[in-house]
Parts: sequence; structure tokens; C-alpha cells
Amino acid sequence: MQYAKIFSGTGSQKLAEQICKRYGTKLGKVNIQKFSDGEISPIFLESVRGDYVFLVQSTFSPAENLMELLLMIDAARRASAYKVIAVIPYYGYARQDRKDRPRVAIGSKLVANMLVAAGADRVITMDLHAPQIQGYFDIPVDHLDSHAVFIPYIENLKLENLTFAAPDVGATNRIREIASYFNAEMVICDKHRKRANEIASMVVIGDVTDRDVVIIDDICDTGGTLAKSAGLLKEKGARTVRALITHPVLSGKAYENIENSVLEELIVCDTIPVKKESQKIKVLSVAELFAVAIRNAYENKSITSLFIHSQRRDK
Repeated sequence: MQYAKIFSGTGSQKLAEQICKRYGTKLGKVNIQKFSDGEISPIFLESVRGDYVFLVQSTFSPAENLMELLLMIDAARRASAYKVIAVIPYYGYARQDRKDRPRVAIGSKLVANMLVAAGADRVITMDLHAPQIQGYFDIPVDHLDSHAVFIPYIENLKLENLTFAAPDVGATNRIREIASYFNAEMVICDKHRKRANEIASMVVIGDVTDRDVVIIDDICDTGGTLAKSAGLLKEKGARTVRALITHPVLSGKAYENIENSVLEELIVCDTIPVKKESQKIKVLSVAELFAVAIRNAYENKSITSLFIHSQRRDK
């Protein structure tokens, strides 16, 4: 009989434990050994022969998290697993999704190639920076949507004059879906960058006067764009501004930027562990969502029920 077994890399241990709790199983035993120079050597401490092996690991910095996942995939394949499924709550290098200037790498395509070459049969991930990255894979990709977690939270806020804001033009489609669900207005913060993580200018397209604004995005890195967007929305007359961001990368001066911003709160998912506590940062778990996706993948069932794309809230 083919069993479903869930294992975790070191980067996503806590989330993997919560996924197993909701799935109704125990986290599989794997030992991630390291040589004195840092070289990684994973060893499964139980048989996976003929089983569905789900490997939970977000590929955030440092790069060892990605290398660890690749080696775990290879180890499971060589241990005769029936299927090896990479569960990647946060897919790193997704911001390098195209050749937008000369002589640059397309990192997200390279990572996809490596996962397939290592022996992954399927990928389960959430809120890719660019949805078309799914097309970089020649294996099935289940692309989960954080809206399933964020929508109940927004509904509980009971905001009277709800307006959604896209922090840049690239997030417009993501915002349009959730704004349509709530029958709410949406605005766009159009920004121009000098270079990565540095904004030259920003303008708000739309009216936010006396509105309760919710910014939606997939990644918060240094928090600079988010803080500037929130400040500009306030200047334009917004009553309150809060942000719901899927992946809390939170590097550099991110915590300082968030604390010093006009944001009421920053809501993030646990796809990446939050390093520090902050009065403004609240974490929502995606463990239930991934547990259902893993079960349905194992039982060859549809995951359509996990999405809200075609739903509309009745007024």
C-alpha cells in the first residue's frame, strides 16, 4: 500500500508540524547532517519505498534552504519513493521571472529546472510572484491562493468604506479578484524604481478619501515600498491603511520600516518564519490550506474548492 509521508527541511519545520497536525499524521523522520564546511547531507530515517513523499521547504534566503530541498528530493528518489512532491510555501527567486534588461539571469526558471532535474514529480506552492512561473515547469504545479486565508480576516474587520490598493501595477490582477469578491473599489500605487529596493517616485491612481484601505501583495522584503505606499495613501485622505502580505521576507530594515510607518497592522502568512515580534505584525497560518492540498494530491482529488476566483459576496 502506498502511504503519504510528510517530511520537512530545517527552514519550514514549524509550518510542517502544523500541516501534519491538521492532516492527522506525524512528521516523518529525516536527519539533515552537515559537514564542518557546511555541506548538507540529508538522510531519511524511515523507509519511503513505494510511498508518496511530501517535502515541505520554503526556499527563502539563505540558498542552503533550496539546496537542502534539492538533496532531499534526490534522496527520496534514490530511496524508491513512488512520488516525490515538493511543497514550497514560498518559492524563492520568483522575482527573477523574466529578462527585463540585458545580461541577467531568469532565476525562477533555473530553480524550476533544478527541481525537475532533482526528481520532483509535482510542486505545491502559494502566491508565486508571477503566476506564469507555473509554465516554467514540465511537471504539475498546484498554485494555492492566500485569499482563502485573508478573506475571512478581512470580513471579520467589518470595515465600512473598504477599498483595496495595489502597491504597484503588477499586483493589479491580484487586487481585482479580491475587490470583486467584496464588491469594493480599488486603487493603484504606481511606482518608479531607480534600482531594486529603491523607489524614485510614486503616485496614487484613484480616490481614497475617507476610505479604509487594505493593501494586498505577495512579498514584503525591506518594507520600504509598503511604508511609502501607506504614507502616500494617508496623505491622499485614507482613514486607515493596513496591509495583507503573503510572504514575510522582511530583510534589512523591514521591521524598523513597518514600525515607523502609518500602517494600522501588517498581516502575513507563515510561509516564512517571522524572525522578530512586532506589535504591528500578525501571522495567519496556511497549514490547513496545505494539509488539504496534500491530502487531495495523495487521493487524486481536485483542489478547486480551495480557491475563490469565481465567488462573489452577496450584499
